[in-house]
Amino acid sequence: MASLEKKVISAAIISLIIGIGIGYAIAYYTIPRPKPVVTLTVIGPWSGVEMEYFMKVLKAYEREHPNIKIKYIAIRAEDLAAIAPPQFAAGKTPGDVLITPWGWWVASMGEKGHLVDLSELVDKEEFVPGIFDPVTRNDKVYGLPFTAWAKPGFWHRKSFFEKYGLKVPETWEEFKSLLKKIKEEIGITPIASGDGVGWPLSDTSEHFIITFGGPELQLKLIKGEVKWTDPEVRKIFEEYLVPLLKAGYFSEPKDWTAQVDLWWKGKYALYFMGTWITGMVPDPGDLGVFTLPGCKGIVMGTDYISVSKYTPNLEEALKLARWLATEGQRIHVGTKAGKFATWLKVELEEHWEPMRPVYKALMTGEVAVVPDLDDAVGGKWQTTFWDQLKLLWTNPDKLDEVLSTLQRVYEEQAKGK
Repeated sequence: MASLEKKVISAAIISLIIGIGIGYAIAYYTIPRPKPVVTLTVIGPWSGVEMEYFMKVLKAYEREHPNIKIKYIAIRAEDLAAIAPPQFAAGKTPGDVLITPWGWWVASMGEKGHLVDLSELVDKEEFVPGIFDPVTRNDKVYGLPFTAWAKPGFWHRKSFFEKYGLKVPETWEEFKSLLKKIKEEIGITPIASGDGVGWPLSDTSEHFIITFGGPELQLKLIKGEVKWTDPEVRKIFEEYLVPLLKAGYFSEPKDWTAQVDLWWKGKYALYFMGTWITGMVPDPGDLGVFTLPGCKGIVMGTDYISVSKYTPNLEEALKLARWLATEGQRIHVGTKAGKFATWLKVELEEHWEPMRPVYKALMTGEVAVVPDLDDAVGGKWQTTFWDQLKLLWTNPDKLDEVLSTLQRVYEEQAKGK
């Protein structure tokens, strides 16, 4: 009898162990387990306060995706263009997701096989028309647009204008009179000249080209249909920009972010800058902006999101890229970054209030939307453009030399030299 009891007890214990094992196995294979944490490295061009606004976007994504951690590294476009290619050649990448305003560079790296084709990731019809053109080659799309900016004209403080009885000019003569009054009566340099690598000077110069040559001249210069030495181009510089430089109406080029602070404090009266400046000042409500009288076009640009072919986290990187190009834009335009959406599903009311008039003007066709000239041409010509404009700003008599150099380098680049 005892032997029978032992057998029953043993059988019960064995059944219990088997039951526990089966239950554990069922639980192991049926109960959802936390996904392993994946860290994505995102490279972008923003630092300082601009980085803070972008980090709000990335933090929002992390909250929605607990298994994703994002490491952000700020690298300027020109530095990324130098750092990434050697790593690509070695089958490595500085980041999983790369963001840069240089569409030409994205297209070039994509053609060389270093970036993933994103053609099927989003519906291109949901975005601003033409926004994919700079990053498309042979029907393959190597970049997705993020939020955009505009370069609408000369910014000023309304309170500064009110204090000195200044008015927004409506003619070229009134513009020159305004600069003369600021310099001679108020006693300050009228216009701040931003620098760093040279691009703020290029924005100012392009505005003169668009105003006095029309948006079509900007496009022809990009395509090489008009030479920089053409009399039409030279006339714009000789009759409009160079005289202002010689009159001392522009400051010496200095770091563009430092110039924002000096301009805001009253060292200068005007500053030609993009819409992001609205997020860099203490009181954006005190900002006013005007184009050169008669201007019919405004430069608009965007930052492009690309995914490295060499990322070890391809699936996660693609999901983040798609989200940034769509829902991520809603968050970014609601901050004080001074940007507006390229994804047409974002409503006007979702934008930070100071950006709504600019967005409305661009989206309703009140002015022609023009590509950024140096970003569109890119390559060695872009850096040459910056350097030559710094030369022009410090030595306006070098105009012919500057224009000849720009044309020579443009032709060399077009020939692949």
